[in-house]
Amino acid sequence: MDSSREHIQGDSWWTDYQAVSYQLTSKHGNRDQFSNMVKTCHTAGVGVIVDTIWNHMSALDSGTGYAGSSFTKYNYPGIYQNQDFHSCRHGINNWDNATEVQTCELAGLADLATETEYVRSRLAEYGNDLLSLDVDGLRLDAAKHMAVGDVSNILSRLNKNDKNLYITQEVVFGAGQPVTPNEYTQTGDVQEFRFTDALRDAFTHASQLSDLQNLDNRGWVPSGQANIFVANHDTERNSGNLNSNSPSNTYTLANIFALAHPYGTPTILSGYSFSMSNTNAGAPNGGAGTCSGSGGANGWLCQHRWQAIAGMVGFRNAVGSAGMTSWAAPEGQRIAFGRGSLGFVAINNEDSEWSTTFSTTLPDGSYCDVVGGSLSNGQCTGSTFTVSGGSFSANVPGRGAIAIHVGAKRA
Repeated sequence: MDSSREHIQGDSWWTDYQAVSYQLTSKHGNRDQFSNMVKTCHTAGVGVIVDTIWNHMSALDSGTGYAGSSFTKYNYPGIYQNQDFHSCRHGINNWDNATEVQTCELAGLADLATETEYVRSRLAEYGNDLLSLDVDGLRLDAAKHMAVGDVSNILSRLNKNDKNLYITQEVVFGAGQPVTPNEYTQTGDVQEFRFTDALRDAFTHASQLSDLQNLDNRGWVPSGQANIFVANHDTERNSGNLNSNSPSNTYTLANIFALAHPYGTPTILSGYSFSMSNTNAGAPNGGAGTCSGSGGANGWLCQHRWQAIAGMVGFRNAVGSAGMTSWAAPEGQRIAFGRGSLGFVAINNEDSEWSTTFSTTLPDGSYCDVVGGSLSNGQCTGSTFTVSGGSFSANVPGRGAIAIHVGAKRA
């Protein structure tokens, strides 16, 4: 979920990432509402991972936060004063200098001296406050801009109480740069932006889907510690990247691939519609998400409810850690593969239909396609495919996909 502590005022989405204090009061709600949300999610079997900002405070010279806290850029009364920030008071000019990357100001944001005892203790206090409300994980925003030793120290101070706390860290890869994503695998999972870029290139025909078979041999973060995604709140706003406005169903197809491929732990962005001419736009409907059925309303997209994505989440859960099998790529933009004897997916990133017979290690039987439908009361609401003797025939729609798994097998 989005950041939850007090931030600067304003409707733009990025105001959430300019911290003012660690009070759990923001334009999204207050502490009691946050606590109730966590409990509601847990009742529904949903964990909560909070986007957490440890690297910096705000970029404004002065102002008042959403909870009424007054501040100047390097003075946050009762929290931080001038000495708690790095002395480099300018932006990052040389990304090939690790010290500059981790002590100067990202986008003008006041950079906290995370190597000091006081700052570490305050950040741990904030983290422990979130844990006291039973959150299940933290996403460390701008982790690249904190030394990995600082991250490790702060994490060591958290009161996990035997909770298997999930940590994912934003460390954007830069070719030839000294601060690398792989450094941070010692402190948790790492968001692998090279995966995002590779999917963008493949699904927009800058490269081929057939290039995506083996992703563990590229020098990326190892699969067991890679947090992957098709888009996040930053990348979806950059021209040329995949987002919900991408043509030819490429955004949905890329999410199907990400959920089907064994590499990494996937994150699905669920957000709202905006125009690429106004990428600063904040959440619609007063920030109140409205999701139901297979989508959203009042400007909300609720991608996690789209049939293709929701169906592939079930696919991912069904196949677990099963390895990739039966890889087929008769053309650069048409691929198919299995996940052991538990699931099979075919993706057609061409305009014309793909009619063929696939080899599979799935057991014989009738399976429901989970991209276009589901198994309901023993019947398929979409297409049905019959596996017999290690194969099945299918017509994969142009710019479409099919996926079957043992959890959606008719009796």
